[in-house]
Amino acid sequence: MAVQTLNDIYLETLKKPRAAAFKYKKDGSWRDITVPEFEATVRNIAGALRWMGVKTDDRVAILSENRPEWAMTDVAVLATGAVSVPIYPTLTPSSIQYILNDSGTVVLFVSNKEQLDKIESVRKLIPSLRRIVVFDPLPSLPEGVTAWDDALRSGAEQEREDGPAKFTETLRSRTANDLATIVYTSGTTGNPKGAMLTHGNVTSNVVTCVPLIPLKTADVVLNILPLSHILERMVDFCYMLQGATIAYAESVLKVADNMQELHPEVFAAVPRLFEKMKERILNNVAEAPPIRQKIFHWALGVGAERLPYMIERKPLPGFLAIKSAIAQKLVFSKILARLGGRVRFAVSGGAPLSAELAAFFTGAGLDILEGYGLTETSPVIAFNTLDHRRLGTVGRIIAGVEVQIAADGEILTRGPNVMKGYFNAPDATAAAIDPEGWFHTGDIGHVDGDGFLHITDRKKDLIINAYGKNIAPQPIENLLKTSPFVATPVLIGDRRKFVSLLFVPNFEALQREAKALGVSASSNAALVADPKIVASVQKEIDRFNATLDKQEKIRRFTMLPQDFTIEGGEITPSLKVKRRVVDEKYKSLIDAMYVDEETMA
Repeated sequence: MAVQTLNDIYLETLKKPRAAAFKYKKDGSWRDITVPEFEATVRNIAGALRWMGVKTDDRVAILSENRPEWAMTDVAVLATGAVSVPIYPTLTPSSIQYILNDSGTVVLFVSNKEQLDKIESVRKLIPSLRRIVVFDPLPSLPEGVTAWDDALRSGAEQEREDGPAKFTETLRSRTANDLATIVYTSGTTGNPKGAMLTHGNVTSNVVTCVPLIPLKTADVVLNILPLSHILERMVDFCYMLQGATIAYAESVLKVADNMQELHPEVFAAVPRLFEKMKERILNNVAEAPPIRQKIFHWALGVGAERLPYMIERKPLPGFLAIKSAIAQKLVFSKILARLGGRVRFAVSGGAPLSAELAAFFTGAGLDILEGYGLTETSPVIAFNTLDHRRLGTVGRIIAGVEVQIAADGEILTRGPNVMKGYFNAPDATAAAIDPEGWFHTGDIGHVDGDGFLHITDRKKDLIINAYGKNIAPQPIENLLKTSPFVATPVLIGDRRKFVSLLFVPNFEALQREAKALGVSASSNAALVADPKIVASVQKEIDRFNATLDKQEKIRRFTMLPQDFTIEGGEITPSLKVKRRVVDEKYKSLIDAMYVDEETMA
């Protein structure tokens, strides 16, 4: 059958024989949900939604961490003809309230007591919300809240009353043009906007991307990114269509342990996860005996030497093949073993992946395939594949999608994956999609002679200094991340006479430096303020400055004594830095770097 809707994908995945559709960890053990259990649960939740009075195109929201119930509820909502609204579980009650009111959500599924308490604190302010369903069993429930098991029972009764044909009829009635989901962009400023994605939008992306991320039936794939993020959700539909088994990581903090337990073949992640992986590897090496450090850095040199052959998928020449085999046995096999030992490739998206980071892992034997897109494009626009990739780019434009570069360098795109518009926001829709159907991405970039798309920066993030020079912060920030001292850099300098840097350091690297320098620091705050540490970091900054243009050089820097957090407001749930929030929150520190700006040329 031709796959045209997300409901078609669900029907196709039921045809793939495998031991488990999903895996999840409970009470210390990994458990399976079989394909028949998946099918029965979807039917029963769809019946429960009908029992609750949910009609075609009604909005049903999901506020939960990743778990099988999330995916099964999503599929059931779509099968019922309703529209799903995913919500990041890290959001505050007021942010959740805004999304539920803006979308007009009638039923909400939540994961646990913590999320239920958030809703109860603002529930009186959400007039459209009729019922809440909670996944976790709780000893008592407020009025209007139904337990997951009770919803399943009520749904099963409704399914028996309606007959099985009702479910199938409703599921098959949806078309590619029908609205499937409203995904609220996490946004770096202001209230989020709800991107309206149709069945055809997301399905076109899935069908196009399946050949680009090839899997075998029953491959185990690790689900890490929030399902509220359109990348993980779209990729999960790719997994379903190919009959893979989706295993849900317990949390970001447990990913390393879960990889050891599950030995996944594929996973998708944002660059920050790969950065953290590299940090852990380098921190472990830094604490190893000198001979092991020497072997590791020798192996990295071999990895860099074999990198072009690996990218082009060409055999290694004689002596390099011998060195590669030794490096693989002594070093690279151990890195891959930390990822479970069976990973064939990983997908990276959601933010720019630096060429240096991609080279580090690819040289070590982990193929990271970087793509590019936005929530509004369902999300993929371009993608590096195993057969066609170029580090430092986001790949070639995928089939069926068009890209053109505007006069100011902005990337415009058009295709079946572009959203219907922003919910309840016609003016914002008109500003984003022009009369010819081109969606304005807000990203600056270019397409090279071989068709690979290069992203330079976010249009709104460009720094225009006091002399009118445009400075793109992302390439410089990616360069800075190659330093062992720098974890999360934020370049400052808009309308200023010079560029400065605010950054979260790699505290483990700073502590090793302190030990080497004989510095004793009782806290992170004391560590980043110590003159000897500051001097060491200045040497690193000087090293980078030697490669930068005059007006790009970093004249001042400030190290923060703590990491950016979602709760602190400095990063979005998809781990992107909120530059304007950082500017406001750390204004006094930033201003201190410019206290004598007028006297400086």
